[in-house]
Order: sequence, then C-alpha cells, then structure tokens
Amino acid sequence: MSDEVLVPVSTDADVVAAREKGRELSAQLGFSSIDLTLIVTAISELARNILLYADRGEIVLRLDNDDGRQGIVVVARDEGPGIPDLELAMRDSYSTGNGLGLGLPGARRLMDEFAIQSEVSKGTTVVMKKWAPERV
Repeated sequence: MSDEVLVPVSTDADVVAAREKGRELSAQLGFSSIDLTLIVTAISELARNILLYADRGEIVLRLDNDDGRQGIVVVARDEGPGIPDLELAMRDSYSTGNGLGLGLPGARRLMDEFAIQSEVSKGTTVVMKKWAPERV
C-alpha cells in the first residue's frame, strides 16, 4: 500500500481538498465516523498552519500497513520560516498568530502518532499516523 496522494497547499481550497482526500483514503480502512472526523480535523489544522506561517507547502497522504495493522499516514511539509522553539509551539494555548494555539498540540492529541521536525529558515515537517481498529 504505497500509493501516495499529494495535495499542494497554497489556498483555502487546497485545505478543503486535503481534508477530502484524507477522508476518502481513511474511509477505505473502515474508520468510524468519529475517527474520520478526528483525522480530517488534524489534517485541516496542519494545512491551515502551512497557509498561515509558510504560505505554501504540501500534505502527503498514504495508507500504511505495519505487521497487519492498517492506518493512514499524514505528512505536512513546508519550506517556511520554521519553528524556533518546538517545545513552546507544542504547548496548549501558545500561538504566534491570532489563533487559539490548538493547531499542533490539538493535532497531536487527535492522532495516534505524531512527530515534528523544524529548522529555522528551512521549514517544518510533521508526520502523523492514525491506526484503524483491528477487524475481528
């Protein structure tokens, strides 16, 4: 299962497209409607961060299979200004913009796995995974 869906992000319409593609791909794995909403919300948060802080970037979506466990992998990448203090950025209610500061920490809580790398003046990459419930 290595088919990737790449969604360039530079407009609000691209955020919607990333959400839709994420929902479509996740639905293939039989996620509940609640889990689909969580996944789509996390994708939306990351795509909006790309628009707010980097102007443009991309969301890459793919299905993953790890020892029979199936899930969706979401990679958000940009070549924006980067995040100077990742620890601070991952705190609830911290925001450098006008938002509520729920984007990154909120996305981390919604997904099963979350990793972030950022370098000032080089950009940011976030990798998130949500594992589908095992089918009995």
